[in-house]
Amino acid sequence: MLSNTCKYAIRAVLYLAINESDTNKIGIKRISEALNMPSPFLGKILQVLAKHKILNSTKGPHGGFSLGKKAEDISLLDIVSIIDGLDFFSTCIIGVKVCEGDKSKQNNCPFHDKLDPLRDELHKQFKNLSIGSFKNDLSAFEGIISL
Repeated sequence: MLSNTCKYAIRAVLYLAINESDTNKIGIKRISEALNMPSPFLGKILQVLAKHKILNSTKGPHGGFSLGKKAEDISLLDIVSIIDGLDFFSTCIIGVKVCEGDKSKQNNCPFHDKLDPLRDELHKQFKNLSIGSFKNDLSAFEGIISL
């Protein structure tokens, strides 16, 4: 459901939230080593998030990344929307073309009746759950480094 890129983005933002401090930015090398992600790929993801104001980015020897807003104000849906887009929540899950053009839902495939309520609930949860809502729970979880 979520791309690997999106999973990396969520993990990286969680890592920044857990390890944030008022004075220090966290460098890409530290993040990539801690989360076992390739630095160049992670750097591209973090730059996209910085462009959308989820993160702050500072260049230079003391540069790095930090949250662009409070962890409580960053929803999972914010990250999913930026990285993967929202098509999953509105298009046919199996890609049937007749479903895509029929806004009345009269000619939709049988998957819609069963899966639309689940997708609606998932959308609601992604919108309501913030990085901050996971921050404290994950701070004590040893596996955050290898998430």
